Amino acid sequence: MAKKKTDSDRVFERRLARHHDELRWLYMELYDNGDMFAELCAQMKRYYEMRSDRLKKLDAEREADKEWYRRRDMVGMMMYIDNFAGTIQGVQEKLPYLEQCNVDYIHLMPFLDSPKGRSDGGYAVADFRKVKPELGTMEDLAVLAEQCHDRGISLCMDFVMNHTSEDHEWAVKARQGDGEYMSRYFFYADPAIPREYERTVPQVFPATAPGNFTYLPELGHYVMTTFYPYQWDLNYRNPRVFNEMMYNFLYLADQGMDIIRIDAVPYIWKELGTNCRNLPQVHTIVRMMRMIGEIVCPGIVLLGEVVMEPDKVAPYFGTVEKPECHMLYNVTTMATTWHTVAVKDVRLLRKQMDIVCALPKEYTFLNYLRCHDDIGWGLDYAALKTWGMEEVPHKRYLNDYFRGNIPGSVSRGELYNEDFVTGDARFCATTASMCGVESAGFEQDEQKMDRAVEKDIMLHAYMFTQSGIPMLYSGDEVGQVNDYTYKEDPDKAPDSRYIHRGRFQWELAERIRDKKSVQGRIFHALRHLEEIRRREPVFDADAEVCTKDYSDRAILWVIRREAGEELHAVFNFSDEAKTIWMPEIAEYTDLLTGKTAQTETVKLPGWGFFWMKKRKTERS
Repeated sequence: MAKKKTDSDRVFERRLARHHDELRWLYMELYDNGDMFAELCAQMKRYYEMRSDRLKKLDAEREADKEWYRRRDMVGMMMYIDNFAGTIQGVQEKLPYLEQCNVDYIHLMPFLDSPKGRSDGGYAVADFRKVKPELGTMEDLAVLAEQCHDRGISLCMDFVMNHTSEDHEWAVKARQGDGEYMSRYFFYADPAIPREYERTVPQVFPATAPGNFTYLPELGHYVMTTFYPYQWDLNYRNPRVFNEMMYNFLYLADQGMDIIRIDAVPYIWKELGTNCRNLPQVHTIVRMMRMIGEIVCPGIVLLGEVVMEPDKVAPYFGTVEKPECHMLYNVTTMATTWHTVAVKDVRLLRKQMDIVCALPKEYTFLNYLRCHDDIGWGLDYAALKTWGMEEVPHKRYLNDYFRGNIPGSVSRGELYNEDFVTGDARFCATTASMCGVESAGFEQDEQKMDRAVEKDIMLHAYMFTQSGIPMLYSGDEVGQVNDYTYKEDPDKAPDSRYIHRGRFQWELAERIRDKKSVQGRIFHALRHLEEIRRREPVFDADAEVCTKDYSDRAILWVIRREAGEELHAVFNFSDEAKTIWMPEIAEYTDLLTGKTAQTETVKLPGWGFFWMKKRKTERS
């Protein structure tokens, strides 16, 4: 036993020694507090010792295989525990279904304790070490993690670093006037300071939660609340805040989490006179968090939520020598994809994909069509303007199109956070409803349903073609449509995002046995695509990827090259059938059918696609 303990100590000391000098330098640069740094190091050792032997073994395996999370067989699914299976134990019982979906990465949406009716979907955390009682316990979570690891499935959770709920222990004490805890937030008695912040800090929700501060009359102070009045921003200029949040991070990692999604990363550091977004200190904090993870729990992956344009997103990867996040969301490409569906013009999408493809191959993006959140139309309006699309009218067009208010549109959904002054708004719906499954079902139109299913499958195939990890939103695999029952719940009715946060309909999953049903067609098509992706080297994370110019603006052509093979992935973003001319008459293998033949042209139906693979010759 003593020898084992000694070996364990040596592992920790080796990892600490690798990062100690840089970690201390960054910490002292930010806080200039040696005592607090010493405490951090001592607590890192404590959480390392608390980590189970099983997790330490997994850490060692992942240290030896640092690319484990980038494998081409990785397919993720995000879900709300209560909607999907009721409880954490219920998720355990549904693991065979997830395996049937070829899912090996599960993102459990916020499940930590938060106040009913004031939770922002769980992103207002009252206790970072307690699961919502109705979902289960931390012990249940640890058991689920073990069962997932037995099946080769990784677990992801949200870590809300920017703020706490006003019901959090710190906030409660701060509201009572305790100066130590007030210093963990941004409190100001003088209204001039909040007014000064408001001069430069944009509003996140100008219609539903205007301003960046909330006045507390019982205390006579303003508190910074960037998102909602019940979410109080943490003050990371206070080293106690950083240390305690890192201890929460390590505690959650010790429960068996594999991927920690850092919520609202760009907002973490606040500075008067700035926009309080993407400040240099944010990168310092994320870099320190990356090193702390590599010291205590190197099997953990950091996933950053950076909902910004590409030039603001990429820096959160850090550098090869000093990495920050392991993965980032491909947010702009997602929004640009739906823009392309509406305008049937791939030029902006090509431009966006070219930007992503030009980034270092080490950068890993998480790709998705829909998620728990709304779609914000943060597009490249400078480029769109050159093509005759002005920002304000174009946003209005997109929202009208996806609500089904434009002739020819089959989409259904609702606006979110509409600003009646500027006319700006975001959009909410499921993938299936945006593709027309809902409207075709309502009209009982089989032809329209066929087209909707084809569009749904094509968009997923396009997502699987991108470099990175594809992420499904629970229900998309069976074509689940919008759920309007949220309007009957007073706690949910004001938030239209609940239209795509409905309960998973297990009766739909029963229909996948019928391969001719809508559910069966979508489910088995996605499963087939996932299986192709798993076995074909052209989908490797380090494959060369580029787009190909084609004369038809409705055609997106993506090329992937790896291991002497070349994939031509072509997608028709229009209702009209197209005849596609291949670059050369050659022998191609249709990955969807497995057939190989000399090919010159391919007929592509509306919203159709193909994956054609060519083995490169010496000349080519």
